[in-house]
Amino acid sequence: MISGFKIIDFHIHVGKKGDWKPWVEEYQSRINPELKERFEEIMSPDGLAKYLQENGVDFAVVLPEYSPITTGIVTTEFVVDFCKSHEMFIPFASINPHLITDPRETFKEFIDMGIKGVKIYPSYIHMYPNDPRLYPLYSTAMEYSLPVMFHTGSSVFRGAKLKYADPIHLDDVAVDFPELPILLVHGGRGIWYETASFLARLHSNVYLEISGVPPARLLDYYPDIERISSKVIFGSDWPGVPGIGKNIRVILDLPLKKETKRKILWDNAYTLLRRAGAFD
Repeated sequence: MISGFKIIDFHIHVGKKGDWKPWVEEYQSRINPELKERFEEIMSPDGLAKYLQENGVDFAVVLPEYSPITTGIVTTEFVVDFCKSHEMFIPFASINPHLITDPRETFKEFIDMGIKGVKIYPSYIHMYPNDPRLYPLYSTAMEYSLPVMFHTGSSVFRGAKLKYADPIHLDDVAVDFPELPILLVHGGRGIWYETASFLARLHSNVYLEISGVPPARLLDYYPDIERISSKVIFGSDWPGVPGIGKNIRVILDLPLKKETKRKILWDNAYTLLRRAGAFD
C-alpha cells in the first residue's frame, strides 16, 4: 500500500495478441516496452494481479472493446472469464449497436454474466453518445445502478473521429437519465477539459475519469479539482499508459488535501462500484 488507503484503478485493458489492430499493438509496444517483453506473463490473470498489486492497486475495472474499425475486438465474454480467478478484478461490458440488434437484451445477458458496468467508445464506433439506439441500454444500466463509461476527448488510433468524443453530447444523457452514473473517460482530454469539468459540476450523476490525463497537470487542466473532488476518479488506461505506481505517486504528491486524494484514488470509485454490486 503506497498511499495509506486502498486504491481502485478504473481503467485497465486486457486482451490476447491479435485482438487489437496492428497499429494499436505497435503503439502499446512502443509506449510500454515491458508489455512487449513480458506479454504472456503480464497479460494473464495471475500476472496482471501481481503487477497491479506491485503498483499499489487493490481493485481494477477491466474493460473489453468492440471497435473493429478502429482498435479491434476484445469480447466481454473474454473479460468476464479473465476476471473470475481474482476478486480484485471487476469486469465491465462493451456495447456496439452497429454489431448487435438489441443492445438492451445483450446488456442484460452481460449483467447475468456478472459485469458491473459498461464502456461506450463513441469516437471508435462513430456514434454520438446521445444516439437513441443507446437509450435502452442507459435505461437498463440506471435500473441496475451500473456506471456507464464514455470515451471523451482525443485518441491516437487510426480511424477515430473526434467529433463523437465531445462531452457536450453527454449533457442530453445526464438530463434524460438523472440517476445514471456517467463517467467522462479521459476527462475531455485535449480540447474539452473545461466542458467535462463543467458537466461534472452541473450534473450530480456526472464524473471525471482521469485516465490518460498527465497527473502532474491535473491542477492545470482542472483548477477547481478541490471543488469537485467527489466527482473525480482515477484510472490508468494501462497498458496504453504505463507507470501506474509512478502516476499514483504523482497524484499523492500534488498540493491537494489528503481527503481529496483519497476521494480520487478510492472513495468515489468505491461508492459507484458498491452501488453496482461489486463489493457485495
